[in-house]
Amino acid sequence: LAELNPPFGSGVLSIRDAKLYRGSAEHRILAGAIHYFRVHPDLWADRLARLAAMGANTVDTYIAWNFHQPKPDVAPDFTGWRDVARFITLAGQAGLDVIVRPGPYICAEWDNGGFPSWAIKDPAIALRSSDPRFTAPVETWFDTLLAQLVPLQAAHGGPIVAMQVENEYGSYGDDQEYLAWNRRALEERGVTEILFTADGGTNYYLDGGAMPGTWATATLGSRGDEAIEIWRERRPHEPFLNVEFWNGWFDHWSEHHHTRPASEVAAEAKKMLDLDGSICLYMAHGGTNFGLWSGSNHDKVLQPTVTSYDSDAPIAEDGSLTEKFFAMRELFLATSRAELGELPVHLAAPVRVLPAAQLTVATGTDLLAFARSHPARGSVRPRTFDELDQDQGMVFYTANPFLGHGEQTVRILGLADRAYLWLDGVFIGALDDSTAEAGLAVTGAGANARLDILVENLGRINYGPLFGQGKGILTGVLIGQRYIFHWEQRCIPLTDLDEEALARHAQTGPAAGSCAGFAAAELDVAEPADTYVALPGFGKGFLWVNGFLVGRYWEIGPQVTLYVPAPLLRAGKNTFTVLELEHLGQQMDIRTQPDLGSAQTPEA
Repeated sequence: LAELNPPFGSGVLSIRDAKLYRGSAEHRILAGAIHYFRVHPDLWADRLARLAAMGANTVDTYIAWNFHQPKPDVAPDFTGWRDVARFITLAGQAGLDVIVRPGPYICAEWDNGGFPSWAIKDPAIALRSSDPRFTAPVETWFDTLLAQLVPLQAAHGGPIVAMQVENEYGSYGDDQEYLAWNRRALEERGVTEILFTADGGTNYYLDGGAMPGTWATATLGSRGDEAIEIWRERRPHEPFLNVEFWNGWFDHWSEHHHTRPASEVAAEAKKMLDLDGSICLYMAHGGTNFGLWSGSNHDKVLQPTVTSYDSDAPIAEDGSLTEKFFAMRELFLATSRAELGELPVHLAAPVRVLPAAQLTVATGTDLLAFARSHPARGSVRPRTFDELDQDQGMVFYTANPFLGHGEQTVRILGLADRAYLWLDGVFIGALDDSTAEAGLAVTGAGANARLDILVENLGRINYGPLFGQGKGILTGVLIGQRYIFHWEQRCIPLTDLDEEALARHAQTGPAAGSCAGFAAAELDVAEPADTYVALPGFGKGFLWVNGFLVGRYWEIGPQVTLYVPAPLLRAGKNTFTVLELEHLGQQMDIRTQPDLGSAQTPEA
């Protein structure tokens, strides 16, 4: 009988007779995902307390490698916002167990699925495989990362009770040697708590991602009872855990805002819990894709993710407790047979916000002048972001092609992602990956002309077969059928713009007729509190608050306001700076409520 139904898991969590145990007691995981990299560190304790108040006994987090080590020649950073050990310790202090998902691939709608671009930029590498060119840098990363995590395992008195092997590999590849290597890499570095895989809730995904002797968990948002039946057939000796119960969803620019009714979420969760399953809400608290960290999907065209990662989660982006929070709290506490009770006063109180205001903006450095101010690097053909060792931000390309007489077409082959074009200093239009090959019509005069192209990286692809694709101009630029050669490139990382540099650009007068570039406004604050910034009249660009890059805005929506948490503000004068790529507005709105867009699908 023992051979037919083997126990496994030697840590605080173990599996025997298809049941999950914590120590010697049967156990149900009632969890929620919170990503430390999407929440200001001053708010970690607050968000974890809200999760615990919902009745959860566990928090789940990914580890984003690129957040810790964006450059290859700099050691991984585990301080400040990147102090994942502090986040895990705070979770333990809140009475929560911790599930860690170290990847190295995490998806998570995070830029490049969590990978530093430098680690996988060689096109010859077989990504997410046993190719030594792929596994070697991961091993070096794991050496450093696991030194942070291993001492926080339950075996050493810490809150970590489980770690994941890779992530949803059944939707990507079939290299079982790689999965075995990933598990071995964790164990060899001291991981003793239970290990698990996570894949979609069908036979197809299990076929590619599950491993013998490793707990197979599911990721799904509906039909949990059907998945449980599959698990009982395929993994009869294991308890069912939906480690990603998609109780909400994320948004792409130009699409609608996703919501899911609390009653529907609670009913679906109850089906799985009534069948003795465990669940983890993805997300319990989504947070924000601050800076340039939002990733992209690709379904025939690029689908960049918005700045907000609210995800219609039970705990909203600003920490507000939603109807879904109370529905899940009732269900979780009933499942654990705990008293419902009253919420602590400080958690039940509304989020403090700044009063509404309208701020007049002053314009600064023109976009084209800003782009041209960066150092140039020459090449025969246009070079990609990765060839330029440019991770995020923008690259400005310049060439001087000969334009014959009459109308011609400028086309870009292999554009990733969005390009703005000028001819002899005059803006002629924008292109993206769906329009770049059709191009833009220009009129030549039988002479050389200056062609400027500003390419914005909208977020590296985080999921699917195009994971790892480069950025910039991947193939070339043509006039008609002729390639344009001899280019200058200027890297514009944006993340290097601190408060002092932004102030200089905001104080520089705009060029005559400028419609894009820097603009800034000031706000006096008596006491910092949360706020939500809208930019009516602006087109597309980036917002900084006191030198901190909050993220992208874009008039195509659905997201209208950007969340600015209180820790980013200070008593006294605060500066809001934008770099606008398309057309400047005249004011910024300080609002008292978030606006993430319409929840209705736009009409075709």
